[in-house]
Amino acid sequence: MNYNDFYKESIENPEGFWKKKSDTLDWFLKPNTILSKDANDYPLWFKDGELNACYLALDKHINEGHGDKIAFIYDSPVTQTVKKFTFTEVKTEVAKLAGGLLSLGLTKGDTAVIYMPMIPQAAFAMLACARIGVTHSVVFGGFAPHELAIRIDDSKPKAILTASSGIEIDRLIAYKPLVDEAIALAEHKPDNVVIFNRKLGARVPFKKYDIDYDALVYGSEEADCVSVNSTHPLYILYTSGTTGKPKGIVRDTGGHATALKFSMQYIYGVKEDEVFWAASDIGWAVGHSYTIYGPLFNRNTSIIFEGKPVRTPDASTFWRIISEHKVSVMFTAPTAIRAIKKEDPNGEFIKQYDLSALRTQFLAGERCDVATLEWYREHIPIPVIDHWWQTESGWPMIANMMGVEYLPIKPGSSGKPVSGYDIRIFWENGEELGPNEEGYVVIKLPLPPGTMLDIWNDSERFKSGYLTKFPGYYFSGDGGFIDNDGYVFITGRVDDVINVAGHRLSTAEMEEIVASHSSVAECAVIGINDALKGQIPLALVVIKSGDDMESFQLEHEIVHLVREKIGAVASLRSVIVMQRLPKTRSGKILRKLMRSIVDGDSYQIPSTIDDEAIVDEFTTVLNDYKIGAFK
Repeated sequence: MNYNDFYKESIENPEGFWKKKSDTLDWFLKPNTILSKDANDYPLWFKDGELNACYLALDKHINEGHGDKIAFIYDSPVTQTVKKFTFTEVKTEVAKLAGGLLSLGLTKGDTAVIYMPMIPQAAFAMLACARIGVTHSVVFGGFAPHELAIRIDDSKPKAILTASSGIEIDRLIAYKPLVDEAIALAEHKPDNVVIFNRKLGARVPFKKYDIDYDALVYGSEEADCVSVNSTHPLYILYTSGTTGKPKGIVRDTGGHATALKFSMQYIYGVKEDEVFWAASDIGWAVGHSYTIYGPLFNRNTSIIFEGKPVRTPDASTFWRIISEHKVSVMFTAPTAIRAIKKEDPNGEFIKQYDLSALRTQFLAGERCDVATLEWYREHIPIPVIDHWWQTESGWPMIANMMGVEYLPIKPGSSGKPVSGYDIRIFWENGEELGPNEEGYVVIKLPLPPGTMLDIWNDSERFKSGYLTKFPGYYFSGDGGFIDNDGYVFITGRVDDVINVAGHRLSTAEMEEIVASHSSVAECAVIGINDALKGQIPLALVVIKSGDDMESFQLEHEIVHLVREKIGAVASLRSVIVMQRLPKTRSGKILRKLMRSIVDGDSYQIPSTIDDEAIVDEFTTVLNDYKIGAFK
């Protein structure tokens, strides 16, 4: 198959192209209208079709005689547990949980929040919601009660599904007290909290709204799949925005199923019944698309991994799992490979395992540096594919489409545009740029199926954030360029969202928390380069006049404050006290200038700067603190 011809057809005849791909699904009611538009002139796919995501993930395969095939392998080095579930076993668990949710009063159109670690019950909860048309919103278990409360108030769940605890390498994290605190903080109060008790010793305080997960499942009848419209919201997934308020990305059902099955076959090149492993938490888009839905739609075995690439118990964990479970294709973040490389630079652990089943390694979530790519290829000589997508897209936009044609790899590039994505590079005024000219990465409408449907309860924010800047195009928020051969290079965010180990976090939200400290007069939080995590936040603060708090004490309190409000995932560890911040004459803080200086990149002092002397002051402070390029 030829990539150029395959891609060209998707751009020139999107309706015909995606109709053929949607025909591979089992629809309850096949769509007659393939592509239409909503009130924002934004594409709607298969709007008059009806189906069910849980049916496609489980029932379809069982009905076709594959019920005894393995759907999930739960591998938890932190609890020393490996357990396999067939499609039939998963369906039984999911259908009974769905029946339990119905008995609690949840029906099609309601919402539920899932706040769980990487355990099978988290997957069962997602699929049970999908089975009865309840829109689920998975919240990453590392988020603090404040963050969970914001998401509760925005999505207004009728129920929350949680577990007694998660495990962070060698310590238990009691989830139930965090959920109780979040409910106390939130204005919206869910009717019930369903708790799966792992019996690992974590404190599980009982509240009147609590329901035991096992008792609910045991006492319930199996529920059938309900038919939902193609545009029915399958889930809401919150991602950071520049305002500090999380954005609830809404995913449809029909377009999502079409895109994910397509991507498993044509991007990842995975055949039915093979083992596919996306080493991601279900709290992120990768976990939704490629730990749960994508592999199951394609009848693959998916691995639910509860652990870390290192220290559970060591840097051999990934290679053990690949060898033991015969993983054909794997997907992880470059951060994970960097962590392994740091612990095992010569790849000694790799030599201990038979990795012959592994055909392709995909990397995404952040930009893959060339050194990490080369280290992997040196020790495991298979294609290592860096590819690019966003929570908003739900599946890859730029990749090397391994199921179509394996193209030469260019280190530093995410590959070429995926079918359906007409990617362009624009300048600020909307002028399209030529080869090797860096600008804004935009995508001509219509976007293909599976991309975001809207922002939950905030269509105006959806329009202003993605559709207004360049009319007729989706604005990605990333910068980049396309070379003479059509390869796309993503250079990073053009807003104040930073990427910490593949997790998108808002510096605006962190600034709001830092500024709440009683000793802080003003502050700025910027993302700076980090060899392991890609980026980490750095807080720059100016203390109120007359305040005599010691800088080390202030740093400790601010770090604790951010951890308390956002969670350890924020990775804020460094706080610098300054006399003043670099600003323009109009008072705008020059964050981009500071980032460039800290990272050691070339920069130009803007003509609008209030006082050029601040640049020397800033570099002196960085030298004193030994931060970034000044270590």
